[in-house]
Amino acid sequence: MTTTDLLAQPASHDWHQCLARLIQGASATTFPAMLEQALRERVAFDSILINTYKGRHRPLLIHDDCPSHLHELWVERYLGGAYLLDPFFTAVQRGLERGVHRLRELAPDRFEASDYYHRYYRALGLRDEVGLFTRVAPDVVLVVSLGFRHDGATLRRRGLLALRHISPVLEALLSEYWHWQGGQFQARLDAQAPVEAAFASFGQGLLTAREQEIVRLLLAGHSTKSAARELDISDGTVKVHRKHLYQRLDVSSQSQLFRLFLDHVALISRRQQSQ
Repeated sequence: MTTTDLLAQPASHDWHQCLARLIQGASATTFPAMLEQALRERVAFDSILINTYKGRHRPLLIHDDCPSHLHELWVERYLGGAYLLDPFFTAVQRGLERGVHRLRELAPDRFEASDYYHRYYRALGLRDEVGLFTRVAPDVVLVVSLGFRHDGATLRRRGLLALRHISPVLEALLSEYWHWQGGQFQARLDAQAPVEAAFASFGQGLLTAREQEIVRLLLAGHSTKSAARELDISDGTVKVHRKHLYQRLDVSSQSQLFRLFLDHVALISRRQQSQ
């Protein structure tokens, strides 16, 4: 099929009409809602979150479709500290700034065995997630996250391919939106306290710097072998460090470690908000 044939299709006409509306509305405050509607008309998904990430700062939510009764579980728990273990957040920290990426492509090898997965991600009923990453400013990455529930829409290969094909134009539109509307978010984003301090201070005085690194990797869903590769040490060394940090923190399982960490994050958040 030639490009002319493709453009002559009725579906192409509908898409370009939609695209024209998005271009016209890219500078408006209502653009995120328009983008959600446009995506829903082309790819079946169950939920959407649009977050902005700036360095190690807490993400700033700019759009979602979360029901009010689920807001605390879905949004507030994420922004309250769970984001620190999110593969999307970690990918941004490592320099990912554009493109459409499936969660499983970015997650550690033992992500589905992690407490973050079971106590937060799976608790939302999610089984899959796709993120559209766009660097909208030198220090800001915007991520449109599309969620797929166990009892809901299925992410199919054609849908993923469609998102990847249209991602360049969506990235351009998101950049244009940020050019006009980013100012209203920038001050709030700058004010978002970097709860990353929770990792730096977790176990402080009890754990060595290397043990703190291993805590971060284990909580994020890395296996012993994966953590060893990340730190360029042997599997046996990771196991020894894990045994020692469990003893020093007086925990006997990764679930206890996860709960202890979340309690610490909550404490750091309260301290920052009171300053």
